Amino acid sequence: MRTIAEHCRAHALSLIGFGTAAVVLFGVAPAVLSDFRLSLLGKFLCFAIVAVGIGLAWGRGGMLVLGQGVFFGLGGYMMGMHLKIADAQIRGDDVPDFMRIAGVDELPGYWQPFGSPTFAMVAILVIPAGIAAVLGFGVFKRRVKGAYFAILSQALAAALAILLVGQTSLGGSNGLTNFRTFFGFNLNDPINKRMVYFIAAATLLIAVAVVRQLMYSRYGELLVAVRDGEERVRFLGYDPANIKVVAYTLAALFASIAGALFVPIVGFIAPSQVGILPSIAFLIGVAIGGRSTLLGPVLGAIGVAWAQTLFSERFPSGWIYAQGLLFIVVVGFFPAGLAGLGVLLHRWRRRPAAAPESAESPLAAAPDSDPDTEKVGAAS
Repeated sequence: MRTIAEHCRAHALSLIGFGTAAVVLFGVAPAVLSDFRLSLLGKFLCFAIVAVGIGLAWGRGGMLVLGQGVFFGLGGYMMGMHLKIADAQIRGDDVPDFMRIAGVDELPGYWQPFGSPTFAMVAILVIPAGIAAVLGFGVFKRRVKGAYFAILSQALAAALAILLVGQTSLGGSNGLTNFRTFFGFNLNDPINKRMVYFIAAATLLIAVAVVRQLMYSRYGELLVAVRDGEERVRFLGYDPANIKVVAYTLAALFASIAGALFVPIVGFIAPSQVGILPSIAFLIGVAIGGRSTLLGPVLGAIGVAWAQTLFSERFPSGWIYAQGLLFIVVVGFFPAGLAGLGVLLHRWRRRPAAAPESAESPLAAAPDSDPDTEKVGAAS
């Protein structure tokens, strides 16, 4: 257990870290970056919000979630439906523009509730989390885990992407595009675009704060215990399924919120943002940054997204191979991600100093002695 001094030191470092992040996101970035680059950073922050949830579910809980694109897409499409209805009402139309072009004169029944901003916000928070909770109970209660759970979540993402492509009422393969307003604010105004960026930045800080609180709570200890020894936790009287469901549901909630913020920042949501490839891309950022740390998934997601934007413009055909190679190298040789490089370097620096000391030790002269036997003899 940590001492009071260690707890206070960790709390102080967390406050310093949050303060530094707030200054960078709310002060430095808007002052230095152009409107286009700031919107690009806002998109990266949406990916980071998804990564925070993956870090909790995968890094701390051991659940390889390969279907976060499902919940990201659900949140994005629900927000897009509301924004398209709001734009149609401003123009005085009964249906969104793409439906009017297709000859649809009446709004589909499942679209109509999303005309209310309150319903849209509640749906973004409740529906994906509810689906994740039901799916989690059904899967984890049957003790499905490991590769089987990963394949199941990935199949869910593929199925939803295929379903959305065939839905002409949702824009088909083109998705929903050309959003003009965001809850009454004109998205063509740079000031309003900055407002949406600030919302995304604040949401990311809140998500990180929530996950940090969970990581250092009793629940966080149980989640790590389930990851390391699920059967032992069950023998102690806890139900590992309930512990997993909470992390999985929270990860789905973060992904849904990120998808909802992605829509006004980027200006579209399509099946290409829902399927297998974006789900794997989320996972790659978390793995590279360090899945078991607090800030590793955030920095990894932002770094990978930034590198993809930078290098895909210059090497469009080579970035995918570079991304896959980087993922293999990190997972194969640095399982803790880039966040664990500091620990590895610290260990490597201590090895040369520890070697002479061990050679001069009296125990080094007796290689046949058994340490466990010596402990028993000392105890007697």
